[in-house]
Amino acid sequence: MTTVREPAVAGRFYPAHPAILRADIQSYLSPPRQKITAIGCIAPHAGYVYSGAVAGAVFSALDIPQHCLVLCPNHTGMGHPLAIMSSGKWRSPLGEISIDGDLASRLVKAFPALSDDSAAHRAEHAIEVELPFLQTLNSEVSFVPIALGTSRLILLEQLGMAIASVMQDFGHPILIVASSDMNHYEDDRTTRVKDSKAIEKILAIDPAGLYQTVMNESISMCGFGPAVTMLTAARQRGAKRAELIQYATSGDVSGDREMVVGYAGIVVC
Repeated sequence: MTTVREPAVAGRFYPAHPAILRADIQSYLSPPRQKITAIGCIAPHAGYVYSGAVAGAVFSALDIPQHCLVLCPNHTGMGHPLAIMSSGKWRSPLGEISIDGDLASRLVKAFPALSDDSAAHRAEHAIEVELPFLQTLNSEVSFVPIALGTSRLILLEQLGMAIASVMQDFGHPILIVASSDMNHYEDDRTTRVKDSKAIEKILAIDPAGLYQTVMNESISMCGFGPAVTMLTAARQRGAKRAELIQYATSGDVSGDREMVVGYAGIVVC
């Protein structure tokens, strides 16, 4: 029997009605441009009203391959700190999206510390909100979800190296999506200053530098772990450049500049 992971935040972070969701996604997608074939990207995962425009901009810029690896932080604290799902499907209002079992098994073989654990994913929103964008832009997409509940640099780097090794031998393009918001719940000016420091390290494709900057500058970037892992893999795969596609804060939508969250859309290729 196929395991189906049901939506946890449909109707809250994004519309639960398929037609309304499709219209929302289309409103966030940018006008056609020359697509970028990327190794990885960073995309935000807040409610679409706040971060949908940034997510839409970064995904619009990309040539979305059939095989994606989506990394997210573990906001709930549930499950294993290195939690993968190796089989089954995830349901969104736009339909079911299959887990890529072949890619998942290769990742577990390359990095045995990964644990097949659906509990870490059951209530976690940070991968779920990315899927409607991927489905819309490539109806044949499959993916592997990994939730990271660890902040240990050595583990994040080792996972990134394992991902790079799998990508080298897989035979098909793989896009690594690091699901992350930027600085949380400080005023707009402080958030922009802090985020610029983190973004500088990301654009330099410097995973250890990003880690140290987040720690030293007290930047509450929730998905720095996925970003460090993605950057490690991208660097190992020979990434040459990174581009900031769009940046915003929640204050740009709400008008409240006293307590905001930052959102960055970045591609690495």
